[in-house]
Amino acid sequence: MNEKNYGEKFKEHLLEQYKLFVEMADRVSSRRIHTNMFYISLVSGLITVISVSREVGLSDSTIIPAISVLGIIVCILWCIHINSYRKLNSAKFEVIHKIEQYLPYSCYHEEWKILEKNRYVLLSKIEQFVTTIFVIIFLIAVCSTKHV
Repeated sequence: MNEKNYGEKFKEHLLEQYKLFVEMADRVSSRRIHTNMFYISLVSGLITVISVSREVGLSDSTIIPAISVLGIIVCILWCIHINSYRKLNSAKFEVIHKIEQYLPYSCYHEEWKILEKNRYVLLSKIEQFVTTIFVIIFLIAVCSTKHV
């Protein structure tokens, strides 16, 4: 809908929608941080259980491989969450960029242009790298388990 068809409150309502949408994008980012903290805590706990199991002499049992497989599954779920949040944020910022076409200045669009010039590494890529490191740790735990 354009300004002419909408009426005199078009810009006022557009600005309110813009503010609301930017706030919603920020909330998604906040939820993403909390989700990552949850997964880091969970994976760290599983690694702790593996370490304690080794210390108490359970390295030749099926406990360590089972926990390691569970850890790998958790990392896969974590990656799925990362991708979901990335897609959700991308969609939100696509809408924000469209709204900015009607505003005096496109601050988010300009920010992305600057980041692209500076070879910005997406946070989702870094997050996925972290999950890969944890998968490697779990694979090492499985491979170093004494088989009976």
